[in-house]
Amino acid sequence: MKVLVIGLGGVTNGGKTTLAEKLKDMLPNCDIISQDDFFKPESEVETDERGFKLYDVLDALYMDEMVTSIRNWMKSPASSGVVTEEPENTCDNLKNVYILIVEGFLLYNYEPLNELWNRRYFLTLPYEECKRRRSTRVYQPADTPGYFDGHVWPMYLKYKNELEENTSMQVDYLDGTKSQEELLSYLYSDIIQELNKLREENQQVTS
Repeated sequence: MKVLVIGLGGVTNGGKTTLAEKLKDMLPNCDIISQDDFFKPESEVETDERGFKLYDVLDALYMDEMVTSIRNWMKSPASSGVVTEEPENTCDNLKNVYILIVEGFLLYNYEPLNELWNRRYFLTLPYEECKRRRSTRVYQPADTPGYFDGHVWPMYLKYKNELEENTSMQVDYLDGTKSQEELLSYLYSDIIQELNKLREENQQVTS
């Protein structure tokens, strides 16, 4: 049994969740873990001097629990409830390969996670488009006036700059203004290449 752990990170409202769900339907033995499921309750999230709840930082998340959940999945993916019906064109050598897509906005700035990824993708958006998309979403708690400019966007830039400065980390940056179809096609093809590498490794081991 082999596992492939895919990170699908990046900007808020970049399309991460939608892409992850569509990829799950297209790929064999695929499951999703969402970083949003690890937010601390509102009462445990810090508030700054402006009254902004600081949700877009690592301290707002139970990151250790997230790492544990991913590691547990990697140990026993078949028992995680993952649907194991493969597409018809799935190669026999890939039947025992399990794929985990982890989607979230802060995936690559927490060191214990960085040893787990097989591939890292990072969706980007320009400021105006990101703000426009954010304004169409309803959050609990709701965004307060000035929250995007005062907290969300600055934190996105901060963590993105950290990634770009870390030249030892391989990250595939994706333009979130492209159509879902184009992004999905690219991601699917790239992940299939990773699966084929695993297939070749399996063949070398068994030959």
